[in-house]
Amino acid sequence: MTDANDRTGVFDARELSQQRCPQCEGTGELRFNSENINENFEVEKQTVITECPQCQGRGLVAAG
Repeated sequence: MTDANDRTGVFDARELSQQRCPQCEGTGELRFNSENINENFEVEKQTVITECPQCQGRGLVAAG
């Protein structure tokens, strides 16, 4: 069952005092550009998107 706050749009006021995560710049995700060479010697470019390990994808860290 989901939390009742999810449906009503209520937010935690403590989040107002938190700072943006310095590692992901507040986005909650990290992006890595990658280039691979396939079997036809063509360069394939891709962007790998992963959750930020410092803020667990929230984009905020506790104020220090």
